[in-house]
Amino acid sequence: MIDEGLQNEMKKQGVFTTSLQDLYNWGRKSSVWPLQFGLACCAIEMIAASMARFDISRFGAEVFRPSPRQADLMIVAGTVTKKMLPQVVRLYNQMPEPKYVIAMGACAISGGPFKEGYNVLKGVDRYLPVDVHIPGCPPRPEALLHALMTLQKKIETDALTGEKRPRHLQADAPSEFPIPEFGEHDLVPSKNEQLWKPAPVVRNE
Repeated sequence: MIDEGLQNEMKKQGVFTTSLQDLYNWGRKSSVWPLQFGLACCAIEMIAASMARFDISRFGAEVFRPSPRQADLMIVAGTVTKKMLPQVVRLYNQMPEPKYVIAMGACAISGGPFKEGYNVLKGVDRYLPVDVHIPGCPPRPEALLHALMTLQKKIETDALTGEKRPRHLQADAPSEFPIPEFGEHDLVPSKNEQLWKPAPVVRNE
């Protein structure tokens, strides 16, 4: 690593130095392409974030792609019902690595006000690896911009080598997950064992 004082002096002369890792991460964080789909009312807030007042294009994420094969960010905006979950997982599987997930709103995080409904999934993180959670019902567009900046900071610190390198740089890490199907009583599998395990129930005698 070059001394920070020397770097500052070189910048004054118009010479900028960086590492391959920083350059790689800068390119990825500055061109995050979200998938163009929404599930419920939170999608309206997601759409508003791309309008002139909030202007998500300031962060290099204005290119909402209609095809999952061209996107690297899935914004799960709205209530995830058990009927829609297989389609959500299928879209995620079609996205190329590296890919990320933002759970937008209380419904996507935990089921929200519909949590007790028989048809509502109690959190999309039971099936997909969520990178950033946005609380609220619904969260404002500013919250989505904050989540995007949080994701960019996460991408910025990714290591290209070593044990802490991200999933897409690990050959044995899964990039596709099983698509749930409708069983006799519920979805099969009822959860993704690789990602989510329920907390043990402790009963006081």
